[in-house]
Formats: sequence, C-alpha cells, structure tokens
Amino acid sequence: QVQLVESGGGLVQAGGSLRLFCAASGGTFSNYAMGWFRQAPGKERELVTRISRSGGSTYYADSVKGRFTISRDNAKNTVYLQMNRLRHEDTAVYYCAGDLYSDFEYGYWGQGTQVTVSS
Repeated sequence: QVQLVESGGGLVQAGGSLRLFCAASGGTFSNYAMGWFRQAPGKERELVTRISRSGGSTYYADSVKGRFTISRDNAKNTVYLQMNRLRHEDTAVYYCAGDLYSDFEYGYWGQGTQVTVSS
C-alpha cells in the first residue's frame, strides 16, 4: 500500500504562487492515478485536479483551470501541484490522494498541507 506525504504549503499573498509536493512510498506509484483535493473551513472537501497513471490525462475543477497545473514524476514517486495567481478563496488544507483502480475512488490519503492566501 502506498503512503503519501504532502509538503510545500504555506502563507502567500494573493496573486502569488506555491508548489505542492506529494511524495509516495511503499507501493508502485505508477499504478495509481493521483488527485489533489482541498478542504476549506466549514466547507466540504473538493477535488481540485487529477492526473492519470502515466500523466497523459488530467482534470481540473473550473475554479482552478488556467491557474493550477498537476504533474507527476513516476521515477521520483512524486506528484506536484503548481498553483499560480492564487486567490484568497484558494485557502484550504490540500491533500493528495491515490486511486489504485482508476475508478475515482481514492483509498490512500496524505495528512494534508495548509495553504493560506492573504488578500
């Protein structure tokens, strides 16, 4: 089973950028489609973006299209989330998650990393 650890969160001003990292261990990383989710205070967790096992297919929520980019390096067992032109409403805890069967069921989760965007 894969274990996931996020890093790269922090405090940034609106309009700035952050890059999140999700390092995987304990499993065959390339077997997992990967997603980034976020949960803001008082709100439900939402899927922000997703990438296929090979990295050839991606999905973005409308709210982040054109600003966020997901990528992965299967040789380094890492998935990335580049976040540009950040907005106050992007403030949330960001989680990476693994989907072993590519059926949009995420059975493996990291502990989360806080992203705070000051307005």
